Amino acid sequence: MRIMITVGLIAVSIMACSQNENKVSEDKQPKNVCHFDDEEWKEKLTEEEYRVLREKGTEPAWSGKFNHHKEKGVYTCSGCGDTLFTSREKYNSGSGWPSFYDVYKAGKVKESIDESHGMTRVEITCANCGGHLGHKFEDGPMPTGSRYCVNSVSLGFIKKKE
Repeated sequence: MRIMITVGLIAVSIMACSQNENKVSEDKQPKNVCHFDDEEWKEKLTEEEYRVLREKGTEPAWSGKFNHHKEKGVYTCSGCGDTLFTSREKYNSGSGWPSFYDVYKAGKVKESIDESHGMTRVEITCANCGGHLGHKFEDGPMPTGSRYCVNSVSLGFIKKKE
């Protein structure tokens, strides 16, 4: 009985996360609407997804399924399903990770300073669930000059209907 209740609560939480794409707080920043605890994230995600999204890990360069991906559609957060990037802004940066020069919509990706590993970088996370996506660099193509360097394991994909 306890397992059924737990599974039901997780299902409701997942649905809430995926249906709250447009909820915005008073300061116009998206709210973090996924309120999973550590154990719930471990149940929901694969070990690799958990390592990257929740522990700020990185997948090896050239290993991700979306590095050379060229289909048309939208890239979503593999943690909560929120739309983050589109195929229009994806490009081959040669870095070994999927790269985008812009986000799907302002406020979908949160930026913060990351001073780990003896470097200062801009970490990017899903504004909806807080999942680690990768880093942003200012060596991308125009019109933005930005390169959102993202772990494939942090992403899902929804193919555009032709």
